[in-house]
Amino acid sequence: MRFLFLCLFTFVIYFTTLFNSVCLEEKHDFLAVVVASNETDGFKRFLRSAKYFDIPLKVLGMGQKWEGGDMKSTGGGQKVILLKEVLEHYKDDTEKIIMFSDSYDVVIAGKVEDIVFRFKQMDAGIVFSAESNCWPDRTLADDYPVTESKYKYLNSGGFIGYAADIYKFISSSKEPLKTNSDDQLFYTKLFLDPKLREEYHVKLDYKSTIFQNLFSAAEDVELRFDDAFSYLENTKYSTVPLVIHGNGVSKTYFNSLTNYIPNTWTRNQGCVTCYENVLRLPEKEDDYPEVLVGVFITQPTPFLEEFFTRFEALQYPKKKLHLFLYNSVAYHEDAVKKFVEAHSIEYKSFKQIQPSDEINEADGRTLAIKQCEKKKSAYYLNVDSIAQLDNPKTLQLLIEGNRGILAPLLLRPFKAWSNFWGALSHDGYYQRSFDYMNIVNYEQRGIWNVPYITSVYLINATVIKNVKPNYHHDINDPDMAFCSHYRNEGVFMYVDNRIDYGHLVDPDQFDISRVNPDFYQLLYNRYEWEQRYLHPNYSENLNPNKTVLQPCPDVYWFPIVTPRFCKELIEIMESFGKWSDGSNKDERLDGGYENVPTRDIHMKQVGLDRTWLEFLDLYVQPIQAHLFIGYEHDPPRSLMNFVIRYKPDEQPLLKPHHDSSTYTINLALNKPNIDYKGGGCKFIRYNCSVVDTKVGWLLMHPGRLTHYHEGLEVTEGIRYIAISFVDP
Repeated sequence: MRFLFLCLFTFVIYFTTLFNSVCLEEKHDFLAVVVASNETDGFKRFLRSAKYFDIPLKVLGMGQKWEGGDMKSTGGGQKVILLKEVLEHYKDDTEKIIMFSDSYDVVIAGKVEDIVFRFKQMDAGIVFSAESNCWPDRTLADDYPVTESKYKYLNSGGFIGYAADIYKFISSSKEPLKTNSDDQLFYTKLFLDPKLREEYHVKLDYKSTIFQNLFSAAEDVELRFDDAFSYLENTKYSTVPLVIHGNGVSKTYFNSLTNYIPNTWTRNQGCVTCYENVLRLPEKEDDYPEVLVGVFITQPTPFLEEFFTRFEALQYPKKKLHLFLYNSVAYHEDAVKKFVEAHSIEYKSFKQIQPSDEINEADGRTLAIKQCEKKKSAYYLNVDSIAQLDNPKTLQLLIEGNRGILAPLLLRPFKAWSNFWGALSHDGYYQRSFDYMNIVNYEQRGIWNVPYITSVYLINATVIKNVKPNYHHDINDPDMAFCSHYRNEGVFMYVDNRIDYGHLVDPDQFDISRVNPDFYQLLYNRYEWEQRYLHPNYSENLNPNKTVLQPCPDVYWFPIVTPRFCKELIEIMESFGKWSDGSNKDERLDGGYENVPTRDIHMKQVGLDRTWLEFLDLYVQPIQAHLFIGYEHDPPRSLMNFVIRYKPDEQPLLKPHHDSSTYTINLALNKPNIDYKGGGCKFIRYNCSVVDTKVGWLLMHPGRLTHYHEGLEVTEGIRYIAISFVDP
C-alpha cells in the first residue's frame, strides 16, 4: 500500500507541476535573495542548485567584511540589514515575490513555478520556514500560536513573501538592529506580535510545503528516487519540500543528502556532478602541476615492501613531485632506507623525518604542509603506509576530479572497513550512513561529500592557503583533528569511488616481535598475503580442463605457495629452534607418545596454528574436493601440523608407516640437489617414489590403508617439509 501511495503521490506532484507550469505566466515576478560574504563550498553548492532550476538570484554581501557573528550560536543581524537595503527598491511592489534563504547550508530543489504556486496556495503575505526547536529564546515557546504540527517555531533560514509586505514587516520593528544581533530572534519577536502577524498575513510553513529544516527532523524525511529524479519527501506530512536547509547540527546529514539532491545523483544518470568542472591535465608532462607528496609511516605496517612498490609505480612525472617521508617506526628503518637509497634521487626534492628525530605525528604532518607551501606546490597528496594504491593513475585522477579535498575510496579487502565515514555520531565518531554500504560495495559510484576521510587524500593548495590544515587536538588523533577542523570551517571533503583505486591493509594485529610477521597475516590481510605467498598458478589447480600431476596412484602434486613462503617458514622454525628430539616421547601430544617420531616443530609452537588451519580451509580443501571426488569435509580438521627437518646427523629418514589422517599434505620447503641431496617419499604398495620435489609444491595422498609410505634418506644438507594430517 505504501508503495502504491508513493507512486500515486509522485504522479500527482508531477502532473500538478506540469499543469501549473503551463497555467502560470512564463516569467514570474520572482527574486531569490541570499547573503554570502565568501565563496565557500556550501555557497558554490547553493549556486549550482539555483542554476539547475534557473532561479533568478541576487547575492548580497559578497566580498564584504562579515560582522554578523560566527553563527555557531547567535548572530546574523547583518543579513537583515542587507536585505532591507535591497527591499528599499521594492517597498511599494505588491506583486513581486521575494524568497530569502541562507546559502552556505541550503539547496533549492524545485523550479520557480513550483515555489510560487505553493506560496500562493498558502494564501499568505509572508511564509517563514518552521522547525521543532524554539531558538534562540526558549522562553518564547508558549507565545507561539497553537498548532498540531511538529514544526511549531519560526526559522529564519528561509522565508518567502511579497516584497512590500516583507519590507513593511521588517521595518515595523521598534528595536535597534545591530549587525551581530540575532536575526532569528528579530523575526521571531515580530512574528509573535499578533497585530503584525495578522496585518501582513504571516504564516509558518507547518508542513514543509516549501521549506524543510533538517535539525531534529531527520526521522521525518526520506530520500526518494524515480527513473530521472532524486528528491526529498517529508513522510510525516507527505510533502516534497523545495528548499532544503541543513540547520544546526544537521549539516553532516544535509551534506550527505546533497550528494543526491537536487538531481546530483540519479539512478539513470549516476553521478551528474562528477563530471562538472573537471580538470584536464596538460598534454605535456613538463606542464603538469607540482605536487608535494607526504608519505607517513606512523605505526608498524604489514606488507610495507608492497606499499613502496605500488607507490613508486604511480604514473606521475617524478620531476614534478616533492617527496616528504615521515617514519616514526624503528622496525621499518631498513625498508625505508632501501627505498630511499633506490629512489629518493628521482624526485624534484626529498625531505625525510626519521624515528631518531622524535617528531610526533601531528607535528610531522604540519611540517609536510609547510614544506608544500615552501615549495609552492599546487597540491598536497597525503599517503599513509596502510594505503596500497593499486591504480597507478591515482594521483592524475584525483587532480582531474578538481575538488578542494578529495580522497580515493580504499577498503580492507573482504571487509566493509574503509578510509571514510558517511556520518557522525553525536560525539563526533563513526556512524554508518544510510548509503555507506552502497558506496563501499560500489553499487553507487560517484564523488561523495563526507564528514571524515583518512589515509590518502589530495588537497588543493588554494584550500591550504585559505584554511590551513590543523592536525593538533588534545583528545583526537591527527586525522580526526584534521577533519573536524575542516568541517568547522565549512570546507567540504569528498571520497571518490568512480573507479577502483586500491585497498587498505589492517595493521591492528601486526606483531613485529615475531620473525617474518607478514607471514602471520593471512587472517587479517588475506589479499596482500595471497599476493606475496600464494603461488601465481594456484588457481589452475581448480581448472576442470587441466589434469593435475599424479606421480603415483592417487598421489597428486601441484603448486600452492611461493618460494618466499617456504623460505620464511623455515626461518620462523629455525629462529624458534626447539626441534623435537626424534624419540617416541612427545609431551606436545595427548598421551605424550608419538608412534612414528620425527624431528619437528609444531605450528602451534610458533603461533601459526590458526593461520595454518585457515590455509588448509582456503587453499587445500578446495583442491581436495576437486581431486578426491565424493569426499566433502569443510572446514578440514587437523590436529597435527608441523615442519620436519631431515638431517644426516640427526634424522636422515623415516621408517614405513601409515598416517593418522584421511588425507595427508606434504609441502616441500627447499630445493633438492642444492640445499640437500637424497630425500623423497616412497609409496611402498605401488613401489613408486616422488623425489626431486619442487619448492612450494604440495603432495596430497590418502593417509590410511592404501598409502603405506616412508621418508627416503637425506645424504647431505638439510631437507625441510611441512606436514598436515587432515581429518584424522
